Amino acid sequence: MNEREPYIVVERGNSGLGAFVIGALIGAGAALLLAPKSGRETQEELREQVKKWKAVAEERVKDAQAVVETRIEQARDGVTEKLGTVREAVEAGRQAAVDARQDLETKLERSKAAYRAGMDAARAVAKEGGDTPAIES
Repeated sequence: MNEREPYIVVERGNSGLGAFVIGALIGAGAALLLAPKSGRETQEELREQVKKWKAVAEERVKDAQAVVETRIEQARDGVTEKLGTVREAVEAGRQAAVDARQDLETKLERSKAAYRAGMDAARAVAKEGGDTPAIES
């Protein structure tokens, strides 16, 4: 590789767009200073380089937009899934409360019926035997 040729370093983990632009500007300045060509040739070459850099920058912006859109969609899907789970849990809780209330009401009615049956039995014994004191309700 010729030492004068510019090259691009791609780093992972950062968008690197700012570093890319700074590197491009430094490279352009170095090319101007070290170019053994005429002013017109250098200007034309710079125009071509700027077009290339612009295309690369636009492609990186499109890639970044695609990544952002993908992550937004993933987040939206996650929220929708969690919302569905919460709704199911709330409905299950409501149904459990209804079931518990019905069970409690059934037990309460049985207790009342047993109490009434006991009172009726005590009254019947009191009327027949006469020994036991009368129970009033």
